[in-house]
Amino acid sequence: MTWLTIPFLILGLGILVAGAEILVKGASRIALMAGLSPLIIGLTIVAYGTSMPEMVVSLQAAIAGQADISIGNVVGSNIFNVLLILGVCSIITPLIVAQQLIRLDIPILIGVSGLLLMFGWDGQISRVDGVILASGAILYTTFLIRQSKKENNPDVTEEYLKEFGEPVPKTGKQIFIQIAYVVGGIALLVLGSSLLVKSSVAIAKSLGISELVIGLTLIAAGTSLPELATSVVASYRGERDIAVGNVVGSNIFNILAVLGFAAIFSPNGIQVSNSAFNFDIPVMFAVSLVCLPVFITGRLIDRWEGFLFLFYYIAYTAYLVLNATSNQNLHIFNNVILFVVIPATAIALGLSLIPDLVRGKKNDTGI
Repeated sequence: MTWLTIPFLILGLGILVAGAEILVKGASRIALMAGLSPLIIGLTIVAYGTSMPEMVVSLQAAIAGQADISIGNVVGSNIFNVLLILGVCSIITPLIVAQQLIRLDIPILIGVSGLLLMFGWDGQISRVDGVILASGAILYTTFLIRQSKKENNPDVTEEYLKEFGEPVPKTGKQIFIQIAYVVGGIALLVLGSSLLVKSSVAIAKSLGISELVIGLTLIAAGTSLPELATSVVASYRGERDIAVGNVVGSNIFNILAVLGFAAIFSPNGIQVSNSAFNFDIPVMFAVSLVCLPVFITGRLIDRWEGFLFLFYYIAYTAYLVLNATSNQNLHIFNNVILFVVIPATAIALGLSLIPDLVRGKKNDTGI
């Protein structure tokens, strides 16, 4: 580690965010020129485009044999997306949850999170596992496009039109400009990810912290900045379907496409450490699972639930720091979380579900 390491790290993060923004802008406008609806663009190009930093970073790390960074980046990003991004967004304004997210996308997210846990059982995500995950990404994207064509909710359609429906003249000059945006965005992503990975590895080695912890925290937060910016701005503008849909779509994409393609192109697949398998991936699965009761309650992520998400992200990060530094107070922290905080959360979520269950019974009986 030299005095240039941290500036290179910050520079890499900045280049990554700029590259994702430029790529999404160019790709969205090309899609508009091709006649795709703003809804399809929002659900696919934008949701996946904001995950491009995770894709490039995990690919580079996997190819370089830095498996902990590759898997830590995805797992940490998914935890960051739900707990911090949805937490912050719902504190800004309570987030309405679309019925499709509850019935379809959240169960899919829970399913693919469980699939990752199953694939990691043998200590690696093999190339065969990668092919299965990547195939799932293609199927999910195809399904999204077909479903979006059936979207008949005028509020959702108008929301996406307002955000992604900027008219673009179909001229040769404009086509060239938008292609240049896409190529330039990809180039910036590659450059930024290279700087970020090399700097992060140097910092981890100099501080004696594992690459997994760096991947779960620093790199995960950095590569999730596009999702954070997109969702926060969308929630501030009142575009709450975009704020929630962007996070859920990106998390599914991270597991299926990012880890899928990283495993395919890695020489020996992606090795899953005991620490990641025994703790971090189960935490990611639990975070995905808890979305279901939170989203069901009134089909709304309320402010108190946003603060709860934010608290859990802080607690998770605190655990990683205490564990990495072998802090003597770690067992006290664990006991408080396991025997006080988690049971209290379960009770609170259970009580918040009661009105919805009562309402459902009344509807069933025709009252």
